[in-house]
Amino acid sequence: MADLRTHYMGIELKNPVIAGASNMVTDLHKLRQLEEAGVSAIVYKSLFEEQVQLENLELYELKTEYEERNAEQVTLFPNSHSVPESPDDYFLNLKRARETVTVPLFASLNAINEEVWIEYALKAEEAGVDGIELNFYSVPVEPVKTRETIEKRQTDILRKVKEAVKIPVSVKLSPFYTNPVAFITELDRAGADAVVLFNRLLQPDIDIFTEKHIMPYNLSTSEDNKLPLRFTGILFGSVGASVCASTGIYSGNDAIKMILAGADTVQVVSTVYQNGMEVIKTISEEISRWMDGHGYENLAAFRGKLSLRNSENKLPYTRAQYIDFMMNSGDIMKKYKSLS
Repeated sequence: MADLRTHYMGIELKNPVIAGASNMVTDLHKLRQLEEAGVSAIVYKSLFEEQVQLENLELYELKTEYEERNAEQVTLFPNSHSVPESPDDYFLNLKRARETVTVPLFASLNAINEEVWIEYALKAEEAGVDGIELNFYSVPVEPVKTRETIEKRQTDILRKVKEAVKIPVSVKLSPFYTNPVAFITELDRAGADAVVLFNRLLQPDIDIFTEKHIMPYNLSTSEDNKLPLRFTGILFGSVGASVCASTGIYSGNDAIKMILAGADTVQVVSTVYQNGMEVIKTISEEISRWMDGHGYENLAAFRGKLSLRNSENKLPYTRAQYIDFMMNSGDIMKKYKSLS
Protein backbone atom coordinates (compact mmCIF):
# COMPACT_ATOMS: atom_id res chain seq x y z
CA MET A 1 0.00 0.00 0.00
CA ALA A 2 1.28 3.45 -0.91
CA ASP A 3 2.89 5.57 1.82
CA LEU A 4 1.29 9.04 1.69
CA ARG A 5 3.38 10.58 4.46
CA THR A 6 5.05 13.92 3.73
CA HIS A 7 6.79 16.74 5.58
CA TYR A 8 5.55 20.31 5.74
CA MET A 9 7.39 23.07 7.61
CA GLY A 10 9.45 20.31 9.23
CA ILE A 11 6.32 18.55 10.55
CA GLU A 12 5.48 15.02 9.43
CA LEU A 13 1.96 14.71 8.02
CA LYS A 14 0.11 11.46 7.34
CA ASN A 15 -0.83 12.62 3.84
CA PRO A 16 -0.44 15.76 1.69
CA VAL A 17 -4.05 17.04 2.07
CA ILE A 18 -4.41 20.12 4.31
CA ALA A 19 -7.70 21.89 5.02
CA GLY A 20 -7.13 25.56 4.19
CA ALA A 21 -8.40 28.49 6.25
CA SER A 22 -12.18 28.96 6.10
CA ASN A 23 -15.21 29.72 8.25
CA MET A 24 -16.10 26.04 8.50
CA VAL A 25 -13.26 25.36 10.93
CA THR A 26 -14.74 27.68 13.57
CA ASP A 27 -17.34 24.97 14.22
CA LEU A 28 -15.70 22.41 16.53
CA HIS A 29 -18.00 19.68 15.23
CA LYS A 30 -16.83 20.34 11.67
CA LEU A 31 -13.23 20.35 12.88
CA ARG A 32 -13.71 16.83 14.19
CA GLN A 33 -15.38 15.82 10.93
CA LEU A 34 -12.38 17.07 8.95
CA GLU A 35 -10.05 15.02 11.10
CA GLU A 36 -12.30 11.94 10.82
CA ALA A 37 -12.34 12.38 7.02
CA GLY A 38 -8.56 11.99 7.05
CA VAL A 39 -7.20 15.51 6.64
CA SER A 40 -3.53 15.70 7.63
CA ALA A 41 -3.57 19.24 9.05
CA ILE A 42 -5.91 22.19 9.41
CA VAL A 43 -5.39 25.93 8.93
CA TYR A 44 -7.70 27.81 11.28
CA LYS A 45 -9.83 30.71 10.05
CA SER A 46 -7.77 33.82 9.28
CA LEU A 47 -7.55 36.73 11.70
CA PHE A 48 -7.38 40.09 9.89
CA GLU A 49 -6.34 43.19 11.81
CA GLU A 50 -8.00 45.32 9.11
CA GLN A 51 -11.37 43.69 9.80
CA VAL A 52 -10.94 44.07 13.56
CA GLN A 53 -10.22 47.78 13.15
CA LEU A 54 -13.25 48.28 10.90
CA GLU A 55 -15.58 46.42 13.27
CA ASN A 56 -14.24 48.31 16.28
CA LEU A 57 -14.89 51.60 14.49
CA GLU A 58 -18.44 50.55 13.60
CA LEU A 59 -19.07 49.47 17.19
CA TYR A 60 -17.69 52.75 18.53
CA GLU A 61 -19.99 54.74 16.24
CA LEU A 62 -22.97 52.70 17.41
CA LYS A 63 -22.12 53.33 21.05
CA THR A 64 -21.51 57.05 20.68
CA GLU A 65 -24.25 57.97 18.21
CA TYR A 66 -26.66 59.22 20.91
CA GLU A 67 -24.06 60.17 23.51
CA GLU A 68 -25.28 63.73 23.94
CA ARG A 69 -28.99 62.91 24.14
CA ASN A 70 -31.14 62.34 27.24
CA ALA A 71 -33.36 59.50 26.10
CA GLU A 72 -35.34 57.53 28.67
CA GLN A 73 -33.93 54.16 27.74
CA VAL A 74 -32.28 51.37 29.70
CA THR A 75 -29.30 51.43 27.37
CA LEU A 76 -28.25 52.84 24.05
CA PHE A 77 -25.56 50.23 23.53
CA PRO A 78 -26.02 47.32 21.14
CA ASN A 79 -26.75 43.88 22.53
CA SER A 80 -23.63 41.91 23.44
CA HIS A 81 -24.35 39.28 20.77
CA SER A 82 -23.84 41.95 18.10
CA VAL A 83 -20.33 42.75 19.29
CA PRO A 84 -17.79 41.40 16.78
CA GLU A 85 -15.22 38.78 17.76
CA SER A 86 -12.19 40.44 19.33
CA PRO A 87 -8.62 39.19 18.86
CA ASP A 88 -8.77 37.79 22.41
CA ASP A 89 -11.92 35.83 21.48
CA TYR A 90 -10.19 34.61 18.35
CA PHE A 91 -7.19 33.24 20.24
CA LEU A 92 -9.44 31.65 22.86
CA ASN A 93 -11.34 29.89 20.05
CA LEU A 94 -8.03 28.96 18.44
CA LYS A 95 -6.95 27.30 21.71
CA ARG A 96 -10.25 25.38 21.86
CA ALA A 97 -9.71 24.23 18.29
CA ARG A 98 -6.20 23.05 19.21
CA GLU A 99 -7.69 21.00 22.06
CA THR A 100 -10.36 19.52 19.76
CA VAL A 101 -8.22 17.84 17.11
CA THR A 102 -5.03 15.81 17.20
CA VAL A 103 -3.74 16.67 13.70
CA PRO A 104 -1.43 19.68 13.35
CA LEU A 105 -3.28 23.02 13.54
CA PHE A 106 -1.93 26.21 11.99
CA ALA A 107 -2.99 29.80 12.67
CA SER A 108 -3.64 32.09 9.69
CA LEU A 109 -2.80 35.74 10.36
CA ASN A 110 -2.90 39.07 8.56
CA ALA A 111 -2.05 42.42 10.10
CA ILE A 112 -1.40 45.98 9.06
CA ASN A 113 1.01 47.23 11.70
CA GLU A 114 4.33 45.53 12.27
CA GLU A 115 3.88 45.27 16.02
CA VAL A 116 0.48 43.62 15.56
CA TRP A 117 1.97 40.94 13.30
CA ILE A 118 4.32 40.01 16.15
CA GLU A 119 1.60 40.29 18.81
CA TYR A 120 -0.73 37.99 16.87
CA ALA A 121 2.07 35.49 16.21
CA LEU A 122 3.03 35.31 19.89
CA LYS A 123 -0.60 34.83 20.95
CA ALA A 124 -1.07 32.10 18.35
CA GLU A 125 2.01 30.32 19.64
CA GLU A 126 0.67 30.65 23.19
CA ALA A 127 -2.61 29.07 22.04
CA GLY A 128 -0.64 25.94 21.20
CA VAL A 129 -0.73 25.86 17.39
CA ASP A 130 1.88 23.88 15.50
CA GLY A 131 2.73 26.64 13.05
CA ILE A 132 1.71 30.03 11.66
CA GLU A 133 0.61 31.02 8.17
CA LEU A 134 1.22 34.70 7.34
CA ASN A 135 -1.14 36.08 4.69
CA PHE A 136 0.81 38.59 2.61
CA TYR A 137 -1.00 40.71 0.04
CA SER A 138 -1.05 44.30 -1.12
CA VAL A 139 -3.81 45.93 -3.14
CA PRO A 140 -2.02 48.33 -5.56
CA VAL A 141 -4.12 51.48 -5.24
CA GLU A 142 -1.24 53.83 -4.44
CA PRO A 143 0.94 54.60 -7.47
CA VAL A 144 3.78 55.87 -5.28
CA LYS A 145 4.17 52.52 -3.47
CA THR A 146 6.91 50.63 -5.29
CA ARG A 147 7.57 46.93 -5.66
CA GLU A 148 10.73 47.27 -3.58
CA THR A 149 8.85 48.96 -0.73
CA ILE A 150 6.12 46.32 -0.61
CA GLU A 151 8.45 43.33 -0.81
CA LYS A 152 11.00 44.69 1.67
CA ARG A 153 8.30 45.35 4.26
CA GLN A 154 6.85 41.88 3.92
CA THR A 155 10.27 40.24 4.12
CA ASP A 156 11.09 42.29 7.23
CA ILE A 157 7.81 41.21 8.85
CA LEU A 158 8.64 37.56 8.19
CA ARG A 159 12.09 37.96 9.75
CA LYS A 160 10.71 39.62 12.87
CA VAL A 161 7.94 37.06 13.33
CA LYS A 162 10.52 34.27 12.95
CA GLU A 163 12.68 35.94 15.61
CA ALA A 164 9.69 36.25 17.96
CA VAL A 165 8.32 32.68 17.85
CA LYS A 166 9.78 29.20 18.11
CA ILE A 167 7.20 27.43 15.90
CA PRO A 168 7.52 27.22 12.09
CA VAL A 169 6.17 30.01 9.90
CA SER A 170 4.78 29.77 6.37
CA VAL A 171 3.82 32.55 3.98
CA LYS A 172 0.69 32.49 1.83
CA LEU A 173 1.09 34.71 -1.21
CA SER A 174 -0.98 36.16 -3.98
CA PRO A 175 0.43 35.71 -7.52
CA PHE A 176 0.53 39.48 -8.05
CA TYR A 177 4.23 40.18 -7.76
CA THR A 178 6.54 41.44 -10.49
CA ASN A 179 8.63 38.28 -10.13
CA PRO A 180 7.08 35.79 -7.70
CA VAL A 181 10.04 33.41 -7.95
CA ALA A 182 12.54 36.12 -6.98
CA PHE A 183 10.38 37.26 -4.07
CA ILE A 184 9.81 33.71 -2.82
CA THR A 185 13.58 33.17 -2.98
CA GLU A 186 14.01 36.22 -0.73
CA LEU A 187 11.39 34.87 1.70
CA ASP A 188 13.22 31.54 1.71
CA ARG A 189 16.45 33.31 2.63
CA ALA A 190 14.58 35.22 5.35
CA GLY A 191 13.61 31.94 6.99
CA ALA A 192 10.20 30.98 5.61
CA ASP A 193 9.52 27.35 6.51
CA ALA A 194 6.96 27.07 3.70
CA VAL A 195 5.23 29.04 0.96
CA VAL A 196 1.59 28.55 -0.06
CA LEU A 197 0.73 29.19 -3.73
CA PHE A 198 -1.62 31.02 -3.98
CA ASN A 199 -4.02 33.02 -1.87
CA ARG A 200 -7.43 33.35 -3.54
CA LEU A 201 -8.44 36.93 -2.79
CA LEU A 202 -11.99 38.22 -2.90
CA GLN A 203 -12.51 40.30 -6.02
CA PRO A 204 -15.20 42.99 -6.31
CA ASP A 205 -18.10 42.87 -8.72
CA ILE A 206 -20.79 45.36 -9.75
CA ASP A 207 -24.53 44.80 -9.77
CA ILE A 208 -25.65 46.73 -12.86
CA PHE A 209 -29.29 46.78 -11.71
CA THR A 210 -28.69 48.37 -8.30
CA GLU A 211 -25.50 50.11 -9.52
CA LYS A 212 -23.67 49.04 -6.39
CA HIS A 213 -20.59 47.04 -5.57
CA ILE A 214 -21.09 43.47 -4.42
CA MET A 215 -18.66 40.90 -3.01
CA PRO A 216 -19.76 37.49 -4.32
CA TYR A 217 -18.55 34.17 -2.96
CA ASN A 218 -15.37 33.30 -4.76
CA LEU A 219 -15.03 29.52 -4.85
CA SER A 220 -12.37 28.13 -7.14
CA THR A 221 -12.64 25.49 -9.87
CA SER A 222 -10.12 22.90 -11.05
CA GLU A 223 -9.20 25.19 -13.94
CA ASP A 224 -7.77 27.65 -11.41
CA ASN A 225 -4.94 25.34 -10.39
CA LYS A 226 -2.85 25.93 -13.50
CA LEU A 227 -1.11 29.01 -12.10
CA PRO A 228 0.00 27.41 -8.81
CA LEU A 229 1.06 24.33 -10.79
CA ARG A 230 3.37 26.46 -12.97
CA PHE A 231 5.09 28.17 -10.05
CA THR A 232 5.25 24.98 -8.00
CA GLY A 233 7.12 23.36 -10.86
CA ILE A 234 9.46 26.32 -11.22
CA LEU A 235 10.28 26.43 -7.50
CA PHE A 236 10.98 22.73 -7.00
CA GLY A 237 14.60 22.18 -5.95
CA SER A 238 15.41 25.89 -5.86
CA VAL A 239 14.19 26.78 -2.34
CA GLY A 240 14.55 25.05 1.00
CA ALA A 241 11.04 26.00 2.13
CA SER A 242 8.20 23.51 1.75
CA VAL A 243 5.84 24.27 -1.13
CA CYS A 244 2.08 23.95 -0.65
CA ALA A 245 -0.14 24.27 -3.73
CA SER A 246 -3.46 25.98 -3.15
CA THR A 247 -6.44 27.07 -5.29
CA GLY A 248 -8.40 24.70 -7.52
CA ILE A 249 -7.44 21.44 -5.81
CA TYR A 250 -10.67 19.45 -6.17
CA SER A 251 -9.64 15.82 -6.62
CA GLY A 252 -6.88 13.30 -6.18
CA ASN A 253 -5.88 13.93 -9.80
CA ASP A 254 -5.38 17.63 -9.03
CA ALA A 255 -3.23 16.78 -6.02
CA ILE A 256 -1.16 14.26 -8.04
CA LYS A 257 -0.42 16.93 -10.66
CA MET A 258 0.84 19.29 -7.98
CA ILE A 259 3.11 16.64 -6.45
CA LEU A 260 4.48 15.73 -9.90
CA ALA A 261 5.29 19.43 -10.28
CA GLY A 262 7.02 19.42 -6.89
CA ALA A 263 4.49 20.25 -4.14
CA ASP A 264 4.98 18.85 -0.65
CA THR A 265 1.32 19.40 0.24
CA VAL A 266 -1.91 20.85 -1.12
CA GLN A 267 -4.61 22.95 0.54
CA VAL A 268 -8.30 22.38 -0.12
CA VAL A 269 -11.32 24.56 0.71
CA SER A 270 -13.72 25.03 -2.21
CA THR A 271 -14.02 21.31 -2.91
CA VAL A 272 -15.03 20.69 0.72
CA TYR A 273 -17.74 23.34 0.48
CA GLN A 274 -19.04 21.86 -2.77
CA ASN A 275 -18.54 18.12 -2.17
CA GLY A 276 -18.61 17.72 1.60
CA MET A 277 -16.07 16.49 4.14
CA GLU A 278 -15.89 13.03 2.57
CA VAL A 279 -13.99 14.48 -0.40
CA ILE A 280 -10.88 14.54 1.83
CA LYS A 281 -10.93 10.75 2.08
CA THR A 282 -11.66 10.46 -1.64
CA ILE A 283 -8.64 12.59 -2.56
CA SER A 284 -6.30 10.48 -0.43
CA GLU A 285 -7.70 7.23 -1.83
CA GLU A 286 -7.31 8.49 -5.41
CA ILE A 287 -3.67 9.40 -4.76
CA SER A 288 -3.02 6.00 -3.20
CA ARG A 289 -4.64 4.06 -6.07
CA TRP A 290 -2.72 6.06 -8.69
CA MET A 291 0.57 5.43 -6.86
CA ASP A 292 -0.13 1.70 -6.64
CA GLY A 293 -0.97 1.64 -10.34
CA HIS A 294 2.27 3.40 -11.26
CA GLY A 295 4.51 1.50 -8.88
CA TYR A 296 5.34 4.39 -6.55
CA GLU A 297 5.84 3.39 -2.91
CA ASN A 298 5.95 6.93 -1.52
CA LEU A 299 5.43 10.54 -2.55
CA ALA A 300 9.15 11.25 -2.82
CA ALA A 301 9.37 8.70 -5.65
CA PHE A 302 7.52 11.02 -8.02
CA ARG A 303 7.58 14.44 -6.37
CA GLY A 304 9.03 16.95 -8.81
CA LYS A 305 9.27 14.42 -11.64
CA LEU A 306 7.68 16.95 -13.99
CA SER A 307 9.18 20.09 -12.44
CA LEU A 308 11.17 22.62 -14.42
CA ARG A 309 14.37 21.10 -13.05
CA ASN A 310 13.55 17.52 -14.06
CA SER A 311 11.43 17.93 -17.20
CA GLU A 312 13.05 17.36 -20.58
CA ASN A 313 10.59 19.84 -22.06
CA LYS A 314 11.04 23.22 -20.33
CA LEU A 315 8.54 25.12 -22.48
CA PRO A 316 5.45 24.48 -20.31
CA TYR A 317 7.16 26.46 -17.54
CA THR A 318 9.15 29.02 -19.50
CA ARG A 319 6.75 30.04 -22.27
CA ALA A 320 3.16 31.21 -22.38
CA GLN A 321 2.63 28.90 -25.39
CA TYR A 322 0.76 31.59 -27.32
CA ILE A 323 2.57 30.79 -30.58
CA ASP A 324 1.83 27.07 -30.23
CA PHE A 325 -1.83 27.86 -29.61
CA MET A 326 -2.05 29.94 -32.80
CA MET A 327 -0.21 27.30 -34.87
CA ASN A 328 -2.75 24.67 -33.77
CA SER A 329 -5.84 26.84 -33.95
CA GLY A 330 -7.46 24.38 -36.38
CA ASP A 331 -7.42 21.63 -33.73
CA ILE A 332 -8.94 24.07 -31.25
CA MET A 333 -11.74 24.87 -33.69
CA LYS A 334 -12.51 21.17 -34.14
CA LYS A 335 -12.74 20.66 -30.40
CA TYR A 336 -15.20 23.49 -29.89
CA LYS A 337 -17.78 22.76 -32.55
CA SER A 338 -19.60 26.05 -32.11
CA LEU A 339 -16.57 27.79 -33.62
CA SER A 340 -16.17 25.47 -36.62
